[in-house]
Amino acid sequence: MLGWKLPAVLSAILALGGAIRAQGSPPAPVPAQESATNQIIDRVIRQENALIARVERYTPLVEIYIQNTKPTHELGPVPVHDYYYLGRAELARGLAFRPFDTRTGGFAKMIAMPFRELFTNSYDPAGFLQMIFPDARGLDRTHYRFRYVRREFLGDVRCLVFDVIPKPKAGQGRFKGRIWVEDRDFAIVRFNGIFYPDPRFGTYFHFDSWRVNVAPGVWLPAFVYSEENEPSEEFGYVRFRAQMRLWGYNLSPAVREQELSRILVESSKGSKPIEDRSRANDDLSPVQSERAFEDEAAQNVLDRLQSIGLLAPPGPVDKVLDTVVNNLVISNKLDLEPDVRCRVLMTTPLEAFAVGHTIVLSRGLIDVLPDESSLAAMLAQELAEILLGHSINTEYAFSDRMIFNVKNTFHVLDFHESRRSMTEASTKAVELLEHSPYKNSLGNAGLFLKALQAESKQLPQLISPHLGNRPEEIAAIERLAPQLQPANVKQIAALPLGSRIKVNPWNDRIAMMRTQAVQLLYPREKMPFELAPFYLHLERAGGEGAAGARGSLAKSDSKKNAGHQQQ
Repeated sequence: MLGWKLPAVLSAILALGGAIRAQGSPPAPVPAQESATNQIIDRVIRQENALIARVERYTPLVEIYIQNTKPTHELGPVPVHDYYYLGRAELARGLAFRPFDTRTGGFAKMIAMPFRELFTNSYDPAGFLQMIFPDARGLDRTHYRFRYVRREFLGDVRCLVFDVIPKPKAGQGRFKGRIWVEDRDFAIVRFNGIFYPDPRFGTYFHFDSWRVNVAPGVWLPAFVYSEENEPSEEFGYVRFRAQMRLWGYNLSPAVREQELSRILVESSKGSKPIEDRSRANDDLSPVQSERAFEDEAAQNVLDRLQSIGLLAPPGPVDKVLDTVVNNLVISNKLDLEPDVRCRVLMTTPLEAFAVGHTIVLSRGLIDVLPDESSLAAMLAQELAEILLGHSINTEYAFSDRMIFNVKNTFHVLDFHESRRSMTEASTKAVELLEHSPYKNSLGNAGLFLKALQAESKQLPQLISPHLGNRPEEIAAIERLAPQLQPANVKQIAALPLGSRIKVNPWNDRIAMMRTQAVQLLYPREKMPFELAPFYLHLERAGGEGAAGARGSLAKSDSKKNAGHQQQ
């Protein structure tokens, strides 16, 4: 059983608090108790203000996905419309949000604070970005009162819980709510509440903000959940759920430049000699040359997408996808060279595409797929594209085309297939699936496609791909599916977003979530394609990634690089 390694004075305070509750009548304040509590609060304030100063050199990617909802009797709050924002956070410029340009035009309007406009019913991504700090101006005793509540575990991390209340006349937009402070360095790891009071124009929203430990003592903002179901005095009823994710902290130019100091040069003594890997015959036929040029184009694209944080580095999730593809290849006796590999796009909108012999699925698509047969259907569609010779545009083999402003990524890169190509690939995909281990469970995949079609009008941003194709409605599979029954807890057509993959915000590495199967009791718990609150299993950092983060953050303390330009 884990013990609490708290300072002796604080342990005495907590024991005293228990005795007070048991007796029912609190005695007069104890000076030692107040002194120990004040020392802890002072450390919390110093840690938080140091973090605000430290992260100024970083420009992580920010993704905000919002679903407006309406209440229903049987299914609870269901989506009626959605909004999507993707960009970079410029933390050195007052939490500025720099959007990616998208084909959907979702970033045409920027406003000052996170509120729903009176007539246009839109949201401000920069306002949501404010939720990564309790107070971006810094915590202090001048503007806030702190009250100890209890101690609690968040995953593996032991925490002290405090209520934070703005003092009278503290000013507008002060945090009012609760903070969770880990008990080792006294860093805030979670805070939950609202900014108070409301601005003159607009309104603040409630939020629950979480941080992830990337190095000893360093907790970076990573996940924010926001929700409103109550009437607003100014705007009437505001009902929505929103998730904000941050990642790509280690992509900042100032961080990447440090790699130059870590280049390893092979020693001429005491090391294995360099092998000559040249072939006996280096000449390539025209067909081989064409394939090599296509391979170079594909690799250029994959490298560029990873360098700007949109593509996850190779990892264990890829191997799961590769296994399903191998099942399709082996069962259909296919002979492909080179082998087909899979990668994961970091974003939420549901999309899939092929880059050469690499199949890319979005994180959001993998999240909502209910089972392996549904995953196989998505991969079969893209495998069919490869088999039919729908090759990559070789213009990407010219390196100058990969030098572009990251905000224009979705305009420069395009892997969307024509309707004719998609129809041909769908027919081929059905053939692949009918000769695969998944042939007896294609009804499940068809059910997913039915559910997706049913939500297409309510969630246009979720199913609007940026780079590739919408999950195709393979008609032959859809006909095998049973009738869609939203109220039947035994029928799971699609999962909520965030059900499969977890992301390390420092190095962008992804992994499959380790969750226990839950028996659904009510139809409202199905939540297909919907958003749910974050509730992280917090862990302390360790290993290579933490060492790299610690070194980078240490340099930021000694030499600030605020206001640097993104390439």
